[in-house]
Amino acid sequence: MVSLKDIAAKCGVSVATVSKALNDHNDVGAKTKEQIRTVAREMGYFPNSSARALKTNRTYNIGVLFVDEAQSGLTHDYFAHVLDSFKKTVEAAGYDITFISSSRSSHMSYLEHSHYRGVDGVVIACVDFYDPQIMELIHSDLPVITIDHVFDYRIAVLSDNIQGMHDLVEYVYSKGHRRIAYIAGDDTSVTKNRLGSFYRSLEKKGIEVPDEYVLHSTYRNPEGAYKHTMNLLSLSERPTCIMYPDDFSAVGGINAIKDSGLDIPKDISVVGYDGSYISQIISPRLTTLRQDTDSIGRVAAEKLIHLIENPKTTLIQRMVIDGTLEEGGSVGEAG
Repeated sequence: MVSLKDIAAKCGVSVATVSKALNDHNDVGAKTKEQIRTVAREMGYFPNSSARALKTNRTYNIGVLFVDEAQSGLTHDYFAHVLDSFKKTVEAAGYDITFISSSRSSHMSYLEHSHYRGVDGVVIACVDFYDPQIMELIHSDLPVITIDHVFDYRIAVLSDNIQGMHDLVEYVYSKGHRRIAYIAGDDTSVTKNRLGSFYRSLEKKGIEVPDEYVLHSTYRNPEGAYKHTMNLLSLSERPTCIMYPDDFSAVGGINAIKDSGLDIPKDISVVGYDGSYISQIISPRLTTLRQDTDSIGRVAAEKLIHLIENPKTTLIQRMVIDGTLEEGGSVGEAG
């Protein structure tokens, strides 16, 4: 096995200089660094992660806990993009990621699995945040960042669901719609914020929402959205616009509307949420709220790394990331 001493002898420098060069210290010149790194590669040198962990008291490994209810994993458009941004940011800072697997939960808790894998910290996204195993992890000493959920004593990175829903309601209202229905998602803090903003935004306009206009489904569930849309269309006074919890669900609603012989947006308007790829390729193109997945993932990574490396100077924060309304052809003027 190639050692630092071997590289030092080959380059004619000290072992300390080799160590500093490979760890990118500023007191080694750029030309010397490049020479040492080139020789290290040619000799087949790879740093020992265990030795690095002993020296720094960190493994440079970050845990990702991501268990959505539908078990869609990384096919989940929104969180796949968030986690891709997260991954790129932590890797650029010299960290690797490890998924904290739910398959181990029968004999190892999330906290135990995190310790078993030796992660320096964990990002938590798209889980049941009230699961006792999650609460155990949240109350532990391990650095943790949450995405789209707030705990008083943890840093959270959030999409601005309240403002996002308000912007959508304002847009739909500006098109003359007054009978606006909403098929909401799972019972989560995200759903509660969007639903509260939905009611409050319409209340400020003097519009009372009938109970039958608000239905509950699950996220990314086109079949459930299809059924609920059919129920809304069967009402004696059907809505002129239906809002969906995500773009995937909106596709199910669009299918129900078309199967009922109605035209979008002439007979009824449709609104999604997320700004996923599918929203831009369906016809008509979907009016939706594009969430800034790149910023959410990047900020979550930056905050978690800062918490790991500077625990005494880290402040408990709620980082709220703005979204952008994407105007498509699925919303027309109310008749």
